[in-house]
Amino acid sequence: MLSRFLTFALCSLLGTSLLAQDKQIILLAGKPSHGPGDHEFNAGCLLLQKCLANVPGVQVQVHSMGWPKDESVLEHADAILIYADGGQGHPAIQQERMKTLDRLAAKGVGIGCAHYGVEVPVGDPGKALKEWIGGHYEHQFSVNPMWEPDFTTFPSHPVTRGVKPFKVLDEWYFNMRFREDMAGVTPILSATPSEKVRQGPYVWPKGPYPHIVAQQGRSEVMMWVRERPDGGRGFGFTGGHRHVNWGNPSFRKVVLNALLWIAGVEVPPEGVVSFVTPEDLKQNLDPK
Repeated sequence: MLSRFLTFALCSLLGTSLLAQDKQIILLAGKPSHGPGDHEFNAGCLLLQKCLANVPGVQVQVHSMGWPKDESVLEHADAILIYADGGQGHPAIQQERMKTLDRLAAKGVGIGCAHYGVEVPVGDPGKALKEWIGGHYEHQFSVNPMWEPDFTTFPSHPVTRGVKPFKVLDEWYFNMRFREDMAGVTPILSATPSEKVRQGPYVWPKGPYPHIVAQQGRSEVMMWVRERPDGGRGFGFTGGHRHVNWGNPSFRKVVLNALLWIAGVEVPPEGVVSFVTPEDLKQNLDPK
């Protein structure tokens, strides 16, 4: 009885409950990449961490260089975001890491990928991303032009709470390789590229690709979420090339909301409210 009383008293004193522990969100920031102001993975993750600092019931860790030095920290994660260079160098496909993430996903851990982090090679890596987050960028099937999609309408979903129409210049990828019939996948950010955008140039290879040009007038998905049969959740976000865009409230909010959602945290009715100043955007930039 005394032990129970002491436990209750300690929890009351700390304002916490042993039955309601904080959700753990881990942000994996990739190695320095590209020129100043682009692919600022570490600065971007630290900014997202700061924006989530006052959300009750959530703790956020940032690990740089693409992967934690001590992989055991992932065992306590409720959600993991990979914001890093992809392709053959994607941090999740090195060594035995895909097996680690498969095991965590099977436990219901949420997984998100942002910008270049949505691109992996075809084969087992592509199959893994389709399972974890619902789709991926496929080289010379998907495209990566610099353009300003006009996001004007959004589906009714926790991730879109409080998100207002916005338009920012970024390297927005589209024509993702999604799961067949979009099974379990919900588009979040969609817009229609102009004929000029479809004709390129794309960032690399510059294109144009006939199969992209042929889809003139089709709306394209640039952010999506996935609900997995194991109860876990995932999302892919193709923006995030230009660090300055984190200063846009809706660009930022849709990702912050998604992080809460994949961690199993109730997204507030107005979404995650955060404030970022021009000075904030200058902090923690890679020495390039």
